[in-house]
Amino acid sequence: MSLDIVLKNAKIFTSSGPIEGDIGIKDGKIVKIGDIQEQYIKTIDLSGKYVIPGLIDGHTHMEFPFMSEITADDFYYGTKASIAGGVTTIVDFVTPSHGQDLISAYEKWRGNADPKVVSDYGLHMIIREINSNVLEQIPSVINKGVVSFKLFMAYKNELMLPDGDLYKLIKKISDFGGVTGIHAENGEIINELIQEFLKEGKVEPIYHYYSRPDILEIEATNRIASIASLVGKDVKMYIVHTSTGEAVDIISNYRKMGYKFFNETTPHYLTLNTEMLKRPDAFRYVMSPPLRSDEQRTKLWYRLASGDIFTIGSDHCVYSDLQKKRHMEKVPPFNEIPNGVPGTETILPLLYYFGVKKGIISMERFIEVTSLNPAKLFGLYPQKGTIMPGSDADFAIIDPEKKVRISPDVLHSNIDYTIYDGVEVEGWNVMTMRRGEIVYEEGQVIGKKGSGKYIPGKTPIMM
Repeated sequence: MSLDIVLKNAKIFTSSGPIEGDIGIKDGKIVKIGDIQEQYIKTIDLSGKYVIPGLIDGHTHMEFPFMSEITADDFYYGTKASIAGGVTTIVDFVTPSHGQDLISAYEKWRGNADPKVVSDYGLHMIIREINSNVLEQIPSVINKGVVSFKLFMAYKNELMLPDGDLYKLIKKISDFGGVTGIHAENGEIINELIQEFLKEGKVEPIYHYYSRPDILEIEATNRIASIASLVGKDVKMYIVHTSTGEAVDIISNYRKMGYKFFNETTPHYLTLNTEMLKRPDAFRYVMSPPLRSDEQRTKLWYRLASGDIFTIGSDHCVYSDLQKKRHMEKVPPFNEIPNGVPGTETILPLLYYFGVKKGIISMERFIEVTSLNPAKLFGLYPQKGTIMPGSDADFAIIDPEKKVRISPDVLHSNIDYTIYDGVEVEGWNVMTMRRGEIVYEEGQVIGKKGSGKYIPGKTPIMM
């Protein structure tokens, strides 16, 4: 057998530990790992580099319609950024408009994504309202490879669902083997706090944090875990973008009782704090849940290291300064600033430098939360999320000694700022391979627009 490519002298990292050897690739798949004697067309010497599975960013919002805006990153710019950061697969959120059925929303999202994506991609389905048509279409959506659904406990009058509807949907999704993702914040109380602050003239971005205090995420997490537990231990559920250690603990305690409940967090909750919401450019840092204290950051790192946090996603939801300011010179009241920050391109350097290099997490843990676990949770494993024969040849290749000062100049999103501007890291993705093709190298995305593929999810594998 003649191979297409051999990666030579690779230090390969998997969730089971490092391997020294070569990787043989044919037709976009890994066919052999170790000492390769077969003939090959092309070889790439990776001496001094680390090879890890391509990251899976299970939380992106490309072309996301929210708060009267559509995110600045469409599927082309957003997946360019992903690929540059070593993310070879994203899982984006289908967002039906009010009254739209799930299947037509899915078809619209495929129509938006397929001609533009550079990375491969899967899809989640947001459900924002419940009716007989929505309930009937859930199994059809799962059959199309959308095995995970997102339900909101916040954003009243926009996305929030009442508890009774949450119960019905979790039950229906579980009946057909799907996974339920939850945005866990107490939207009713948040709405009351917002109105109180506005009446008092407290409109600066820091009041975004004060209107969404830690306890409202903790309460909502406890409430949804209680609701889901009524359905039974077959429920597969995860809390997206968890920002408090206490919310992680609630879910961990249920898991110890045999429930398949998990947490996701993001790099911005691990590396930034509420002080960002006091800066002159604080409007750029408005996302929900809000940035928390350094105490909460520390709690999240401990829980990431212990295995209590299951996945890392970026919650990449990009708005330009003009959009953040609602097309005005003056920053609008905090409740009118579109919620969302960039992040898909910086998962790898931030988690590698502040986690692995600092000795908080191992490389194995890094790979679990960025590749293996999301692949299992969203039904993409073993095609994605691992380095083994038969899997897609998706790799992020790290120069562990490369030092980079993060700035808009080194990133690829369709905006002219980054919330990590000036942060210095050591360890940087220098090459990305997607299905055996080099799609990023030497700072340039060379993968073609529309060359990514839709990867339908299959049966999720829960730990």
